[in-house]
Amino acid sequence: MARVTVEDCLDNVDNRFELVMLATKRARQLATGGKEPKVAWENDKPTVVALREIAGGLVDAEYVAQEELIEEEPLFVSFEDESSEAL
Repeated sequence: MARVTVEDCLDNVDNRFELVMLATKRARQLATGGKEPKVAWENDKPTVVALREIAGGLVDAEYVAQEELIEEEPLFVSFEDESSEAL
């Protein structure tokens, strides 16, 4: 398993702050969204996989934003309260 450095990632991202935001969003997609990684998992944590994808130029801000729009679902569903009708 090769180490991922910030310098490797900065070739594909404008600055360190954008790198942090992009890696955070992508790692969250991998960890909770069930998204398939674009690199071999190799028993790494989601943050490492996200950084490896960014360093390889496989994931960018546009891709992550597009995936977020697709996944957007309501956080809760409102139900009519039947107990108030019974009173």
